[in-house]
Amino acid sequence: MNLPGSLDQANTFAGLPPEPITPPRPADVKLVVLDDDPTGTQTVHGVPVLTRWNEAELAAELRDPCPVVFLLTNTRALTSDRAVALNRQTGAALRTAARSTGRRFIAVSRSDSTLRGHFPAETDALAEALGGVDATFLVPVFFAGGRYTLGDVHYVADRGRLVPAGLTEFARDATFGYQSSNLGDWVSEKTSGRVRAEDVVSISLADLRQHGASQVAARLDKVPRGGVVMVNAVAPGDLAVLTQALGNASLAARRYLFRTAADFVSTYTGIKPRPLLTADELREPGSRSGGLLVAGSYVGKTTEQLALLYRTVPSLERVELCVPALLETAARTAEMARALSAVEAALAAGLSVALVTSRTLVTLVRALKIRPAWFIAKGGITSSDLATEALGVRRAVVLGQAMPDVPVWSCGHESKWPGFAYTVFPGNVGGPGALSRIIAELGLPRR
Repeated sequence: MNLPGSLDQANTFAGLPPEPITPPRPADVKLVVLDDDPTGTQTVHGVPVLTRWNEAELAAELRDPCPVVFLLTNTRALTSDRAVALNRQTGAALRTAARSTGRRFIAVSRSDSTLRGHFPAETDALAEALGGVDATFLVPVFFAGGRYTLGDVHYVADRGRLVPAGLTEFARDATFGYQSSNLGDWVSEKTSGRVRAEDVVSISLADLRQHGASQVAARLDKVPRGGVVMVNAVAPGDLAVLTQALGNASLAARRYLFRTAADFVSTYTGIKPRPLLTADELREPGSRSGGLLVAGSYVGKTTEQLALLYRTVPSLERVELCVPALLETAARTAEMARALSAVEAALAAGLSVALVTSRTLVTLVRALKIRPAWFIAKGGITSSDLATEALGVRRAVVLGQAMPDVPVWSCGHESKWPGFAYTVFPGNVGGPGALSRIIAELGLPRR
């Protein structure tokens, strides 16, 4: 169905000027990415992710030659007040670490590519803690996920159409809902008019593709201190031109803050894609256990993927926690014991399991005594909770991607399962058959 304001993707892109072939500017300053859920690592590999940190650990990361470090704040699962407090604390700790090491850094507030999150609360708090910023850049594009900004409107690709983000299910989010698809209007909406739409500076595709980095830099040079800049982009070359502009000598001394999705990080740092991880890299070597899928995401795409998975892989063991029983104190312990026993029995028998329904999934996974052959966590907040609370991960390294947009972490030595390959499968990523394909590649459950 063609929604009002939606565009035909192929025809629209065909009518644009050619994508720039400008290479990204090599990163000369460390990016520190405050990630509001674990899916920001979708486009990188070989980089660390911290789930807990102090000033000494931040200083060590600033000294490390890796061009980027992710700090998993998981703020999308927090109230606005708690998100603000965490950003202030982290910004202050980073500022202290930078002074003690003499190392510069650029702060990136990584959030959802469909505009959900604590904006402007997080960027305001972070900017204040850093001592103020010259401008905040809004760059929500995520190309592999079909998120584009064109004519200042943010779009979500769906079945060959570009749908304005304000018309999608994401805009109806109970916590982070919004109405505006135009990013200038969205900023005004989210700031309750504090920032007027007409005051948001737009870097257009014409600026990036026809005028080039030098003229983009000249435009940025005129942005008033504390301003907001929205960036249009539909391909990696557009972001590459932006990185070249940001390297202009006239802008080098400025402190910028970025509110972005995943693609900005890999483009700015120059991290090139690596081949997708193989099944052998995702499985425990020599394991005779079954694998484990834990699903806590309730977006429509996840529901669709699970339904197809159950139809195409009927031998997958389904363990579903009974919510009414969990709400009753007397029944809760028995229900958790029943589910834990069912999961461990299946894993021990070499069967793979889908564990679904409740946020108490964390408690159950923490209690597991059997190390599964593989582990997929479905949903951003779910995967964060499982990594930090169930697996006890404090520092992980991003191995790469199991499939496009699906990152895999190697759990740290301090975790429940050191060196374990932990697959973070975002709730809104992939087509209907995405879960079925990845589980088929990992090996079907045996009977």
